Formats: sequence, structure tokens, C-alpha cells
Amino acid sequence: MRAKQASYEVLFEPDAVEHVQGLRAGEASTVLREIEVQLTREPEVETRNRKRLRPNPLAPWELRIGDLRVFYDVEARPSCVRIVAVGRKQGERLLIGREEVRL
Repeated sequence: MRAKQASYEVLFEPDAVEHVQGLRAGEASTVLREIEVQLTREPEVETRNRKRLRPNPLAPWELRIGDLRVFYDVEARPSCVRIVAVGRKQGERLLIGREEVRL
């Protein structure tokens, strides 16, 4: 028998909402679905697509969805995941909105 895991609420920063709205419809749908699947339970457990990042000014966690990246932070009380930014990885470059960002 497995204990029920706590569910995390997902909150989007205003900039992250704009980033998602700037994606193609299919990409936005995929990002929202993966956020629901990947981050509402155990968002602080590293997986193949979820990585803790080195200290940086953006966010401590990254969710990889193909060439798309979701940057987020986790707050224990209340249990919530705060989506900070959504970007696209192009080779060595990371584009968030229309700007190149270095982490």
C-alpha cells in the first residue's frame, strides 16, 4: 500500500504566462501538460528531465521538454511550484522570450 503523496499547486509568474503564450499552440499544450504531470508530485526529485541547477539568478530547477525549458522554484509551505520562465534551448543558447539568457 502506498501513502498518498501531497499534490503541489502550480503558480505562474506573469512573465512565464507571456512566455507560454508566445509558444506555438501545440508547444504550449505540451508544456502545460508536462508541468501538470511532472511538477504536481515530487517536483524536487531529480529525473531524466528534471534537474537542479547550479546557483543562478533565474530559478533553482529546470524541467526539460524537448528543446523547451521550464524554470521553476518549489515552496514547501504552502506546497506550490512557482513557474518563473519558459524558454527554448538552441544548441548552447537559451532564449527566454526574445532574449538570450546565460545561466
